[in-house]
Amino acid sequence: MVNLLDPSNVITRMFNAGKYEEMYQYCLKMIEKIPNDMVALQNISLSLIYLKKYQEAITYCDKVLEIKKSDTFALKNKIYSLENLKQYEKVIELCQEILSFNPNDVWALNSMGLSLNELDRHEEALACYEKSLKIDPNDVTALMNKAISLSHLKNYEESIKYYDRAQHVDPSIKEIPIAKSRLFEKLKMPDEAFLAAQGVLNKDMEKIITSAKENKCTVFHQFCQNEFEEYDSK
Repeated sequence: MVNLLDPSNVITRMFNAGKYEEMYQYCLKMIEKIPNDMVALQNISLSLIYLKKYQEAITYCDKVLEIKKSDTFALKNKIYSLENLKQYEKVIELCQEILSFNPNDVWALNSMGLSLNELDRHEEALACYEKSLKIDPNDVTALMNKAISLSHLKNYEESIKYYDRAQHVDPSIKEIPIAKSRLFEKLKMPDEAFLAAQGVLNKDMEKIITSAKENKCTVFHQFCQNEFEEYDSK
């Protein structure tokens, strides 16, 4: 039977209800009784993050890290706070710390890459995303941010490929069709730019373009015809 009065359960209910101020006050009372209560300290930092009090959150993350230097939860909360404070060099240091005891932490690799991007160190950021993708080839965060890094480096063709891979994994990401379309425009490929904007995957573009040539019509007309036929078949 679940103990509803157990502090962890009380905190979870407050968090799920979005009652971050109440959660913060509840945890403060816990550390009045036991100053080194890890559950309370961790959740004070978490509540402060949701209250957008990032500098205060870091203070409590540091209290946890004084007790347990390698506490991943505290390190990640501190990284998130530092990102919001735009202290990217410090983020990189902490990500390296996590990776020193867990080289396969994809979250740390991606966070490090994002901070390197913010510092215009896009080549170094690419290396982080490449490591992430070796661990998980379908990691959408790494795929998206590798595409962004490649775009910054003006490697538009490769950037499109990684946007397309991300779109294949998660077609619901609305930013991808627009980003792909703009890159095709930079490459002076208007037909592909149009199709990308409609959410067409790269592998399907050539079929539509070829059909348009065979039918002696525009790509726009062919796309509309295909859409009509698909709708009519349902």
